[in-house]
Amino acid sequence: MDTDILSKIIPGVSKLEKTGENSYKSTLELQLGPFSASFAGDVQMEDITDQKRFTLKMQQSGKVGNATSTMKIELIPANGTETEVVFDGEVNITGLIGSMGNGVLSTAANVLTKQFFVKLDHELAKQQAGQ
Repeated sequence: MDTDILSKIIPGVSKLEKTGENSYKSTLELQLGPFSASFAGDVQMEDITDQKRFTLKMQQSGKVGNATSTMKIELIPANGTETEVVFDGEVNITGLIGSMGNGVLSTAANVLTKQFFVKLDHELAKQQAGQ
């Protein structure tokens, strides 16, 4: 994937700069209810298999805390026009933002995950339509 697509599908990304073959510097701007935060860090794509499977690792730091995440994503053709997306992820958050409590963070993680898949679906539909 290229930086334009990655920056469109990862929620909150305001800047994504390629630093290596599958490495990027990133800036994230997140709004969680009344709380907003900026983070800077690295994004790494690993275990890439024929554009069908990859692992997305992120390490982000900000004034309110740090976050690391690992997301494994697999695209499986279901039939001629559909693709099944298999997703598994883990996030570790420390600092002030990490002290918000599991309920708030779980809700935020669910919202961000849904945003990711809506954006991914939109980009795949655009590519399929030839845009």
